[in-house]
Amino acid sequence: MKSNKKEIIKNTLISIFILSVASVTVILLQKISNSQSTVPMIYVLAVFIAALTTKGYLYGFFASLMSVLIVNFAFTFPYFEFNFSIYENLVSAFIMLIVAASTSTLTAKIKEQEKLRAETNTEKMRANLLRAISHDLRTPLTTIYGSCSAIIENYDSLSKENKVRLLSEMREDSENLIRIVENLLSVTRVREGSVKIQKTPTMIEELIDSVLIKFHKTYKDQEVTVNIPDDFIFIPVDALLIEQVLINILENAMHHATGMTELNISVHTKNNNAVFEITDNGCGIPKNKLSNIFKQQFESSGTFSDSNRKGMGIGLSVCSAIINAHGGTIEAENRKNGGALFRITLKMEESDYEQ
Repeated sequence: MKSNKKEIIKNTLISIFILSVASVTVILLQKISNSQSTVPMIYVLAVFIAALTTKGYLYGFFASLMSVLIVNFAFTFPYFEFNFSIYENLVSAFIMLIVAASTSTLTAKIKEQEKLRAETNTEKMRANLLRAISHDLRTPLTTIYGSCSAIIENYDSLSKENKVRLLSEMREDSENLIRIVENLLSVTRVREGSVKIQKTPTMIEELIDSVLIKFHKTYKDQEVTVNIPDDFIFIPVDALLIEQVLINILENAMHHATGMTELNISVHTKNNNAVFEITDNGCGIPKNKLSNIFKQQFESSGTFSDSNRKGMGIGLSVCSAIINAHGGTIEAENRKNGGALFRITLKMEESDYEQ
């Protein structure tokens, strides 16, 4: 109830403010010119703006009615009294009320349609996300179930090496499941604003080491070249979330950078910012997709197209949400010599932490 009252008061004050500005504008214009033709147009514009900036039909109709009364009272002869007995005044008021009310109604309908369209897109996105995540979860779960069944049904006949191999596969798939769930939780919590970023001073060298350890658990054979400053550099971040960002981008390259033979991470400082650059020499990103690469888009098949590189997953959307929550920036571009570059900029720690 309190929120509804606040909303009503807010929208009412907005409408009154807009009409007040319109009245002041008319008064100033009349000092310059005695033309009456601009008066109705200014108030129709005020009604249009009021309908755009408030919610629902009520405030637009309120602004329409008040505009007619103000024009009749203050800017129509006889001045400073209501007079609808004169034929011209009555017709002008009627026409203005119809135009203003129609404008308000049309604006409210457009806003309502946009809201419905956004809700429909959100529901569609959730359904497609569920299908994509279900597919991602099904694969490791099937493998874990198969390995467990093989061990239980053939425990005595399996050699120790085979048992260890199956258990190792189960552990890897379990880690993959954890990573998928962490991605899903991160993107939903960060986008809904419910996540609280717990920033702590984190040394870049330790951050990169932790990322590589986790990355190589899944991609043992992929070498990652690292270039970081020799100095001890601290940045205030939620270390687990930033690790996830870097791992997601590395994994994105593994899945989608066709023809890649080199994968690199470099860090440098610029204007009290730490700049992370992850590069590969793969197929690059289509130019027409660069501007939307971090937006959460789903194809009809239910797969997520981070960069339109035959992709699935929610990695780049997670990256964008987490970096934005940290107050940083993330961008992507194609390298001149081929491949993609992802650049993350985060504010460095102040001197207190550096000391």
